[in-house]
Amino acid sequence: MEFRQRSVQCVGPVGLHRMAYTEWGDPRNSRVLVCVHALTRNCRDFDFLARALASHYRVVCPDIAGRGLSDWLKEPTGYAIPNYVADVVTLLARLDVEMVDWVGISMGGLIGMALASMAGTPVRRLVLSDVGPEITTESIQRIASYVGTDPRWANIEQAEAYIRAVSAPFGKLTDAQWQHMTEHCVCQDSDGSWRFRYDPKIAEPFKASFSGGPIDLWPYYERVACPTLVVRGAESDLLTRETWQRMGSCGPHAKLAEIPEVGHAPMFLTDDQIAVARDFLLAS
Repeated sequence: MEFRQRSVQCVGPVGLHRMAYTEWGDPRNSRVLVCVHALTRNCRDFDFLARALASHYRVVCPDIAGRGLSDWLKEPTGYAIPNYVADVVTLLARLDVEMVDWVGISMGGLIGMALASMAGTPVRRLVLSDVGPEITTESIQRIASYVGTDPRWANIEQAEAYIRAVSAPFGKLTDAQWQHMTEHCVCQDSDGSWRFRYDPKIAEPFKASFSGGPIDLWPYYERVACPTLVVRGAESDLLTRETWQRMGSCGPHAKLAEIPEVGHAPMFLTDDQIAVARDFLLAS
């Protein structure tokens, strides 16, 4: 099944920018699934999940500003969750839909949780992959150690080796899956070297917001009322078991699922992970 590559113009604190997105399935389908990627990733991570669900949904996967095929922002201070939420609301207006289901991995889950916590939210069902209302200091430090470093490689094979090392917590993926993820998250520069397909300055507000302690977003989570599934990597350093379990007993009283031999984060590339999301989303 082929996707359609589109874009929508959004407005931020310092002007206009273009947000790219892929769209799968029947564009007339009123049942819409929005899938949003992690901090340094992009919409093509959802190709496997989108193919599996495109017969049920119109699946829409945006590249959040500064990533993938979307524009880089003029000011890095714009790389913040409230601005990402505003961009997604603009996207929903373009799609002309009232309600959506949501799958968010890490940062994409935070965007979804913020939107789902608002009065009058368009989010009908919410899937959070390895993220919650409390984010550990250890995971923030680990992410900060590589995001924004802007490494360069002589060829795409070197880039893949680096991505396999940095993304080892994704778990046991096939060679084809690693190649797919690499192909869509790097690009060749004018000097022939390869680099990540994201603005290194996305790291600036991420690092500036870190005060040295864990991030506490429980007030947002407790306002979420829609049916919610929280998928945790059993070896995650970002979503602790204690936080994950608490998410099942407050706020939306989420359904909980855990993926063995995976850390941060389950990416919905494998059949077993796709089945977890699909069964929850299609339950109603």
